[in-house]
Amino acid sequence: MTFRNGLASLLRPEDSVLVLIDHQPYQLANLNSHEPQMVINNTVGLAKAAKAFGVPTILTTVIAERGGNLFPQIADVFPGQKIIDRTFINTWEDKTTVDAVKATGRKQLIIAGLWTEVCVAMPTIQALGEGWDVTVVTDASGGTSVEAHEVAIHRMIAAGANMMTWLAVASEWQRDWARLDTAAKITDVAVQHAGGSGIAFLWEQQLLNTPVPKSA
Repeated sequence: MTFRNGLASLLRPEDSVLVLIDHQPYQLANLNSHEPQMVINNTVGLAKAAKAFGVPTILTTVIAERGGNLFPQIADVFPGQKIIDRTFINTWEDKTTVDAVKATGRKQLIIAGLWTEVCVAMPTIQALGEGWDVTVVTDASGGTSVEAHEVAIHRMIAAGANMMTWLAVASEWQRDWARLDTAAKITDVAVQHAGGSGIAFLWEQQLLNTPVPKSA
């Protein structure tokens, strides 16, 4: 196994491409590894972070006519963008999707999708074998059971994949709060989607802007 270490192994927005796979009603109906609303929230947060950093994002579904359209919360982040609808269960066997990824010229491939054990694991393992640097966003993905999700993660790690959560991905893209062109954008995403962390930031701002009383 090639270990991921050193500065060059960290994610960079200019080298990243995000692929969101099969966030559809059929898959969500049998999502049992996570609370469904949490996965929706995390995926939208990831999508908004990618947009804030200018990371190309490929949206893809499988037989949407039967399985349902991409969640509107995700589609609304990229208004007007074409959603690639496949027949292949394995996204990495779908030429249209792979060509769209290759057209970005980026090699840090970031994947999230439903289900982890099927629609995430298969393209991840194939892309790794073809030399891609693959990161799976575990909390923007989910499986048909906790076991299915966790076994898939172990399988992908064994194949050489990197595992991260969505807020960790966003933080790695930001890397330095002195990058003011994205700092405000990603802070706004955190406020909307990072739960307690976002609320704590708002509280911090409130305290910083509250005058100290002159008497008790």
